[in-house]
Amino acid sequence: MIDLYTWITPNGLKISILLEELGLPYRAHAVDITRGEQDRPAFRAVSPSAKIPAIVLDDGSMLMESGAIMIHLAERSGRLLPQEPAGRLNVLEWLLWQVGNFGPTLGHAHNFLTYNPGRAPYAEDIFRTETGRLYETLEARLEGRQYVAGDYSIADIAIWPWVSRFLRHKVDLADFPNIHRWYLELAARPAVIRGYEVPHFTGAIPLP
Repeated sequence: MIDLYTWITPNGLKISILLEELGLPYRAHAVDITRGEQDRPAFRAVSPSAKIPAIVLDDGSMLMESGAIMIHLAERSGRLLPQEPAGRLNVLEWLLWQVGNFGPTLGHAHNFLTYNPGRAPYAEDIFRTETGRLYETLEARLEGRQYVAGDYSIADIAIWPWVSRFLRHKVDLADFPNIHRWYLELAARPAVIRGYEVPHFTGAIPLP
């Protein structure tokens, strides 16, 4: 049994969706970051960075950082991450693109474009432009491809929850037909639907 410490954010959803896809038994523990629960000593003992998600494995070992968790769970299960070197590197390339570029930029877009509009016009312009560039990168990547990196993988699972916040990015998915098609395909997967409701149901998956 895996203990998952998480909240209703894209990074948290990455892990619950992956666990559902892999069929691994787990218990979800809500860490309400709106109430500062991530700063409690008990959670910091699991995640020294005081950020969700984090997991405690059945042997008692602990792991934080969503990218590291995804790699470990995929390797543990032998699924959703190719063993063949070129395919593996391709998936890891796009997983790290999400971790280092797509996620952080869109997180700032949430802050400036949705939660604090008008407070920092310069920052809004920067993150609106960079958000558009990253969506264009993903759109080009999905041209002629069903999934981001070969077969369905942890790269798709990492990216999808961030795209599910497209309304907060002020993005119309109709402007990105490849992303639109890919997004709806994943949104219909039973494991994605189940994982989207962890640690609790907040509403149906947004559909463009």
